[in-house]
Amino acid sequence: MMNEDKVHEIIQRWRETPEEDLKPEDYQQIRDVGAACLSGGDGQQLLKFIQDEKNQGIVKSMGCGLLAPLVDELVRNKKSHDHCQAAITQLTKTCSSRTLLESFLELIEDMDPGAISETILVLLPHLQTVLLQLDENRAAGVGLALSALHKQLSRLPVPYTQQQEEDDEHGLCRCCVALVTFTRPFIDGVKKDENCNPTPEDDELKAEILKFCMLSLKEPLLEAELNQDRKSTLWLFAVEIMVILPAIKESLPGLLFFSSLRKFTTMDTDLSKESTACLAYLLFVQLIAMDTFPAVFSPVFILQCNMEHINQLLSRKKESHLLKGLALFAKSLEKVEDNSLPVGLLDLESFYSAPQNLRQVLTDCPIQHLRESGLKVFQLFINKLDAEAKHKFFRCMLKTSHHAGVEGYIVNNIRSQIQSSIKGEANKWFLGTELLPLLELVLSLPQAAETDLLTNMDKIMESLNLLRCLLMRDKEMKSDADVWEEICRIKDEFLKMLRVCISMSRAYYSAEMKALKEEQKLRAKEAKEDARSTRLLKAITVKHDKVTQMSPEVQYQVLQSALVTFDLMESLVVRIDEITEEKQG
Repeated sequence: MMNEDKVHEIIQRWRETPEEDLKPEDYQQIRDVGAACLSGGDGQQLLKFIQDEKNQGIVKSMGCGLLAPLVDELVRNKKSHDHCQAAITQLTKTCSSRTLLESFLELIEDMDPGAISETILVLLPHLQTVLLQLDENRAAGVGLALSALHKQLSRLPVPYTQQQEEDDEHGLCRCCVALVTFTRPFIDGVKKDENCNPTPEDDELKAEILKFCMLSLKEPLLEAELNQDRKSTLWLFAVEIMVILPAIKESLPGLLFFSSLRKFTTMDTDLSKESTACLAYLLFVQLIAMDTFPAVFSPVFILQCNMEHINQLLSRKKESHLLKGLALFAKSLEKVEDNSLPVGLLDLESFYSAPQNLRQVLTDCPIQHLRESGLKVFQLFINKLDAEAKHKFFRCMLKTSHHAGVEGYIVNNIRSQIQSSIKGEANKWFLGTELLPLLELVLSLPQAAETDLLTNMDKIMESLNLLRCLLMRDKEMKSDADVWEEICRIKDEFLKMLRVCISMSRAYYSAEMKALKEEQKLRAKEAKEDARSTRLLKAITVKHDKVTQMSPEVQYQVLQSALVTFDLMESLVVRIDEITEEKQG
């Protein structure tokens, strides 16, 4: 700690030095003196110095240098809370508001990564005071402060479970509550000025508040688990954000559907897309601020607009994004009538990309509950398409999915559509000539005779079931002789190639099984001859790469299962042949 006489000497020199003659080392020295007082437990003495009428010139000129040690002391030491708070309050009354703002922004930029929430909570009340004191360029100051605060806030982990949110270990939830209080007087200012003719300053402040709302929608709200049945801190923060938007006269339809964010050049495209996607989720899924949303938009229009947001969410790999994307997709489809979406919508980029991203969730996502939810949404989307749109969508998925499970699911849907058309009103898309392009895709093997039957089993089995269905209902199908003749041609070519493929696959796997048995016999013989050795072979060598790392018992089971699958396929082929003969007889 500095000698008291030395401190008095320094203070006296500062009093006698005109402000324009102060040097950078003087500003550093007042910071050092303040830090020394606080570290020595003399917070009350520092407060007296700041409040002393004789020192007001020094405080006004250099007092901002004391902010850093005071804030640091407040974050580290709760015992000196009252003295330090009073000292900062006095500085906000004495120092230049513009200089104080610059100092606060520096503190925010340089804050300790391990004490982000604690520092923000200390700064916010005093920063609010300083901003309210600004006579000029207040909007710019508010914007700088909110951006700097959000930048630091985004570094905090977002609690995902209820327990994590209740514990609030990193202080994110407390900061969100404090930020709502911090922004309230500026929002009230915008609301009050709306009753008069707004000035350019008012418009700028409104834009800065909007930018803060959009930043908050992306982080932390897009990352958070939100549930209207559990009014958590982050849920309440989401409600506050959604209340602010109409309060500053921002139209929710304008933000969601009509790209009013384009005028805010400070916001990048990705930010605005992720923010509006979260906004759509909060509005349509969580129903926050739904009472302020106009009821004039049709369900199809809302779906069409939301597809951009759904696509944005489903294109991400994070669980929180995928959950929100699936929920928004389902909610957007709910009020759309079944069999009503026209084929023209599928020409829109979002109506192509969103289902493709949904398909990737089904095939690539490692989280089971997301795959299960995704499958329900996938079927719901199919249900809403009209006949022509279903036909086009099925063709697209069969050509682009490259996944037997998805292809099998599509084939099952095609069979359902054919059965519905036969039972109800016939339509050309699933009974007439338009059915043939679909059958060409369904009744085909991707690598002809060399197709891996096990990998493609889902699609092949569903295709055989579809074929059996067609043959069983041949009376309805034969109403158009040319179409039926073409169906029979496609069927014969498919079954011919499938028989060859089954034969080749059975021969291969039978040979593998025989080789495995011989290998086991050889190993048993070697083990008997080498009974004294404790070293055992860890693996066996077989030709088939997919089973070489398995134990002999598991390899045998895999090979046996493959042969059973081939038998099952062949039994379906035989049954189809029998039905064909019965119908011809």
